Amino acid sequence: MNITLEIQSPETIGNAAQQFVALMDSSTVFAFCGNMGAGKTTFIKAICEELGVLDEVNSPTFSIVNEYETITGEHIYHFDCYRINKIEEAINLDFEDYFYSENLCFIEWAENIAEILPENTVFVKIKEENNGKRILELLK
Repeated sequence: MNITLEIQSPETIGNAAQQFVALMDSSTVFAFCGNMGAGKTTFIKAICEELGVLDEVNSPTFSIVNEYETITGEHIYHFDCYRINKIEEAINLDFEDYFYSENLCFIEWAENIAEILPENTVFVKIKEENNGKRILELLK
């Protein structure tokens, strides 16, 4: 099933995040793909805000994974796999333990670890249009 969402401007990102959260159903692993600067981190921040994350949400570029807690005590894991060059690195960091923990996992640059993602991963492709609008395609 493919679903398309649009972010018309930075002011409408909260609306798109609200729609995204409503579509999440029982899925827990979300793989975000898009060019550098497409808005992966910004959109994940908006989703986390919608989910009631208490912590500051920022890119885990150097830590590779950040853990956030929501107001209801749930844990969310945010990955940035840009610097993962070999799948063995992800395996050695026990990524699969996170993916099967039943906690939400938001993964940037997921294409770098595609071979170890769970079968039921939802892929979110983000594309930037010339006018600044973002198109998000959810592939379930």
